[in-house]
Amino acid sequence: MSIIENYNRIYNLINVYKNKTKLIIVTKNQDLNKIKLIINQGHKHFGENRVQEAKEKWSKIVVEDININLHLVGKLQSNKSKEAHNLFDYIHSLDNEKLAKSLSLIESSSSRKIKYFVQINIGNEPQKNGLEISLVNDFVYYCKNELKLNIIGLMCIPPLITDPTNFFLQLKKLAQINNLQELSMGMSNDFEKAIKCGATFIRIGSAIFNES
Repeated sequence: MSIIENYNRIYNLINVYKNKTKLIIVTKNQDLNKIKLIINQGHKHFGENRVQEAKEKWSKIVVEDININLHLVGKLQSNKSKEAHNLFDYIHSLDNEKLAKSLSLIESSSSRKIKYFVQINIGNEPQKNGLEISLVNDFVYYCKNELKLNIIGLMCIPPLITDPTNFFLQLKKLAQINNLQELSMGMSNDFEKAIKCGATFIRIGSAIFNES
């Protein structure tokens, strides 16, 4: 199937569930010509894993099309905070106090306010980024009330070797406890389960760009 056929298939699957889940197309390592095929379909939400690659690829495009929403879905180092803040509309990987303070300081002298997801290490996996579950409530409160960051939701990447459903439901419960409306969860291999569990944003890359 072509990129556009893949895109239409996933978009139709989302519509089956009749909810408001937004599709973030992750364009890491993808050629601009392929990306523009999807932009030409009217799609507005795109994700990148690295600040530098996103800057090189998207800086001109987001000026030409102000309706595009750019999401950082990969790890963000605090020394890249300013570049990320200038480019992205959403950051999905806020997971530590140092980064939160850095972003808050930038926003205190900027008219640009972006939207943040707190990333949770939902499976308690040592190799993965994200906040420990036990720290979530205090961290969200700190970011919202002391640092004045616009925390809109939680993000997770569940363990690959098990059914992700319980992890997605756990993230949903954590969001409800913290009065957060958005859930960034679900990727190419598990997005349908994520939608069933209440995902408001899914992050799809290979299922779009792997042509067959």
